Amino acid sequence: MAVPKKKTSKSKRDMRRATWNRKAAAQAQRALSLGKSILTGQAKGFYYPTDEEEEQEES
Repeated sequence: MAVPKKKTSKSKRDMRRATWNRKAAAQAQRALSLGKSILTGQAKGFYYPTDEEEEQEES
């Protein structure tokens, strides 16, 4: 017979949401940092093709 599950407490729900929000904020910070480093030309471990490289490959 089907039995309803116990309700999750508000504190447990809030902890899970906080964890999710922390992970999302960290990922957004990494993406912003990578974008800034690409724009300033300081990116070391990220391949970013420029228009000049694409033109050389086509020739």
